[in-house]
Amino acid sequence: MGAFRTIEHSVDFCVIGGGLSGLCAAIAAARHGSRVVLMHDRPMLGGNASSEIRMWVCGAHGRNNQETGIIEELRLENQYRNPDKNYSVWDTILWEKVRFEPNITLLLNCTCQDAHMDGSMIQSVTGWQMTTQTYHRVTAKLFADCSGDSILAPLTGAEFRVGREARAEFGESIAPVEADKRTMGMSCMIQVREENHPSVFTPPAWAEKMTKAGLPHREPNLSNTGENFWYMELGGDRNSIADTETVRDELYGVAMGIWDYLKNDPAQREKNANWRLDWMGMLPGKRESRRYVGDYIMTQHDVEEQGKFDDLIAYGGWKMDDHHPSGFRTGEKPTIFHPAPSPYGIAYRCLYSKDVGNLFCAGRNISATHSALSSTRVMATCALLGQAAGTAAAIAVREECGPRGVYENHLKELRATLMDDDSWLPFSRREVSPLTAASSYESDVPGTDALRSGYDRPIGDDDNGWRAPVGSSVTVSFGRTARLDSVRVVFDSDLNHDTLPEAAARLGRPMIHNRPLSWPDTYVPKTIIKKYTIEAILPDGSSVVLADETNNYQRLRRHAAGIDAAAIRLTLNETWGAEDCHLFALDVCGG
Repeated sequence: MGAFRTIEHSVDFCVIGGGLSGLCAAIAAARHGSRVVLMHDRPMLGGNASSEIRMWVCGAHGRNNQETGIIEELRLENQYRNPDKNYSVWDTILWEKVRFEPNITLLLNCTCQDAHMDGSMIQSVTGWQMTTQTYHRVTAKLFADCSGDSILAPLTGAEFRVGREARAEFGESIAPVEADKRTMGMSCMIQVREENHPSVFTPPAWAEKMTKAGLPHREPNLSNTGENFWYMELGGDRNSIADTETVRDELYGVAMGIWDYLKNDPAQREKNANWRLDWMGMLPGKRESRRYVGDYIMTQHDVEEQGKFDDLIAYGGWKMDDHHPSGFRTGEKPTIFHPAPSPYGIAYRCLYSKDVGNLFCAGRNISATHSALSSTRVMATCALLGQAAGTAAAIAVREECGPRGVYENHLKELRATLMDDDSWLPFSRREVSPLTAASSYESDVPGTDALRSGYDRPIGDDDNGWRAPVGSSVTVSFGRTARLDSVRVVFDSDLNHDTLPEAAARLGRPMIHNRPLSWPDTYVPKTIIKKYTIEAILPDGSSVVLADETNNYQRLRRHAAGIDAAAIRLTLNETWGAEDCHLFALDVCGG
């Protein structure tokens, strides 16, 4: 390492990769007491969701299936702070959630270059931080590869797969007959905006010339608010890692050619006259490269059969969206959407290496076939996988075991912790605390038992919530004097986007790509309780205020207590615009 300095870090858990999966893994582990280093090779967090790639965060289809937990916390922070969906503001929100988490050391612009092994265990990794010309060596008990390209796989000797399995290997009907190394490709996005006056576009000499006849299944339409040019995709028929630079250069020509077509083709010129190219990505967003082999390989059948695993720790619900390896160069449809149920479960055994004893994986590189990956790879699903891996890591640190040890001995705790942190697990009921179960819930408005049902969202025809007029209160009586440790509340964050402006509700995503002139700002969901009070009722009948919130915009709230009490009272004082109050959980923890 010559003349350059090396900074040593010794922590419990080291996460490589700061996309949404790595970010959620780091936050989850840190909040559960682990000391964490998050090493990321870019200047901003978020990966494909960041300002330098700008892919929207997709996840499970269907009503009431939107992902919660840390990813919902991020979305709601963005709704509150970033109503016009500025990508630079979104970058800062992701950055601050990590930078100011007390147990996390954040290393940006730091590329993982080496791993030192002790037998089948990783002892340390080394990264080069280009901005400071410094090496960072991180020694840790546990590691997570959330890098997408699975950089730790070749560095550690962990088994991995690349490409498409043969149909016969797992009996997958959507797999090719013969196995190959082909993957889904990568895209360089563009972002455009509408103005109140015409503008011109002069293409560079290297822009590809596009015609309507040459754009089968891919003709852009700026009147479609969902248009984001995702089909500008190349590289799946090449090496999705080694050929990234040359593929990116080719994508520049495609992107500029598409925009030239929209601005200058005689049939397009007039209707797109007021649209201007606002931004072009210089870093390709990837869909697929290396995938780890874990204790279980998830397949097409698991997706189709709803993944009802005993070790279910996250879920998906995107269709099996299998992009053509040749991408933009094929005259065929750019992708085939194979049906998939929403939701379907994902097994914990897919989140760690089968042969490197202290290595987790989360994101698009989990242990899955190409066919299953075509659904599990989307970012909201990856965020859930990251939260699960980080939570498991914190348990493993405390119990002095590896990822497999969590599966063998602590799976029930992992699942319970995830649900307590509002990371919903389909087909599962959250177990409420003994104090919650033994208490009586009283209000002038009926239906308060829903607040301890263990279901923190509507499921099917069951609302699972309590509705009450603004100003209503509910009292939870313990029937004795109890030590009250904390109070947990889950509000309605409008998972179906029913309260968004109509144009925004059609997309239902936290960020947008192409900005029409009349695009509405979007704010905190109207259904969230903005103002509320929690009081502890003491044995003598007096009360102590535990929380007096006047500007809440989050779905999950916890309030510390540390007091002997006979009851608590929650009073709902104001929403963000809904006519009545709607919430799903009011838990009391103590003894």
